[in-house]
Amino acid sequence: MSAARPERDVVIVGAGVVGAAIARELSRFELRCTIVERAPDVGAGTSKANTALLHTGFDAKPGTIEARLVRRGHELLSAYAHRAGIPLERIGALLVAWNEEQLGAFARIVERARANGYTAIREIGADELYRREPHLGPGAGGALEVPDEGIVCPFTTPLAFATEAVLAGCELRLGEEVTHVERSGDGGTCVHTSKATLTTRFLVNAGGLHSDELDRMLGHDRFTVTPRRGELIVFDKLARPLLDHILLAVPSATTKGVLLAPTVFGNLLLGPTAEDIENKHDTSSTREGLSYLRAQGERILPGLSDHEVTAVYAGLRAATEHADYQITIHAAEGYACVGGIRSTGLSASMAIAEHVRLELADAGLQLAPKPHPPSVRMTNLGEDFPRPYTQPERIAENPDYGRIVCFCERVTRGEITDALSAPIPPVDLDGLRRRTRALMGRCQGFFCGAEVAALLDGRPDAGVSV
Repeated sequence: MSAARPERDVVIVGAGVVGAAIARELSRFELRCTIVERAPDVGAGTSKANTALLHTGFDAKPGTIEARLVRRGHELLSAYAHRAGIPLERIGALLVAWNEEQLGAFARIVERARANGYTAIREIGADELYRREPHLGPGAGGALEVPDEGIVCPFTTPLAFATEAVLAGCELRLGEEVTHVERSGDGGTCVHTSKATLTTRFLVNAGGLHSDELDRMLGHDRFTVTPRRGELIVFDKLARPLLDHILLAVPSATTKGVLLAPTVFGNLLLGPTAEDIENKHDTSSTREGLSYLRAQGERILPGLSDHEVTAVYAGLRAATEHADYQITIHAAEGYACVGGIRSTGLSASMAIAEHVRLELADAGLQLAPKPHPPSVRMTNLGEDFPRPYTQPERIAENPDYGRIVCFCERVTRGEITDALSAPIPPVDLDGLRRRTRALMGRCQGFFCGAEVAALLDGRPDAGVSV
């Protein structure tokens, strides 16, 4: 490798919510940044298939990097979501005890929350619990209230980060896999991908499920990612009135248990399971997992048995043999490893990015702030916020905002057109779904699938939308 100045200041591997957040953070400075993602889209892996909770970090292990960054991330993402148009609802959580042993664990959980700097947690009795959640199944003895827990859109968040980065000049390379890397004598790195060779002063590994593989390419062997599959069930919107809060389980020594939560799209979400597997691409659902979830859900909220299931899916968490995030900065090598980011990564994403930026500055990355970094305002996907089909003034300006294509989710032709012309447009139906909610509803695209596909293919005259 030549000793000439590297072409880039920073190359970030991985465009999930963490990699995209890091790209956004660094792109606010006068840097030559590139983000490389093996998938065809931003946020198309682990980031799109999680419980989409905004965690306070009340239950994290005190003193860990995760505990600190989740707490800080909650603060940062709460503010950013409001500015960027990311649907976020701070509906609060109730951690429900179903027996005396779980009630006895409350003191320990409160002590841990306070050690993490979260003091708003409080115990409520069974009477208050059932007043607040009258559809709860019988037998609950009380709960811990965590009022600042919330729900957030898992799709809009990484896309907002990446869009802001791209608008600030960050190069986004999608559908490009890192094949091998080599270091230069001056501390830079040569990154070979399936399409190009990139030279960079600093390399940031935000590779998610594959972060351990890239770490080993660079000569390290500190952790192994063992995918933890979590299956989830999405219930129809008619089930939404059954629940007002996030319902959390009292954690055991081996699992945090099954939760029930509303989504920002107006559904109810049940899950996840937790199964360690070997295949980093196996997102299949299982009969055993779904049967277990149905049984748990009907115990916690019996009224669920009267409602239809809209969808099932499974996500893979980047679990490792360690109980904390695996974030390490190798200053002399110009390498930052951001691995082992598990289910709290969505909540912690902006704080992880802030932490990496500060560490890279200490390692010698020159940070000159841009005088006018861009900001974004994303299209709203949340059910609790104004949607185009309800806004006469928008329809008057552009009738396509009144022409519904996906009737289950009330997605208009105007929203689809906007997504297709965005700075980071979708390249497939999955990407369009995550930008508009089209195909996410009860019929799962049975009615609108052909028209949505035609619009994606550039045939706007297709279909029969009204």
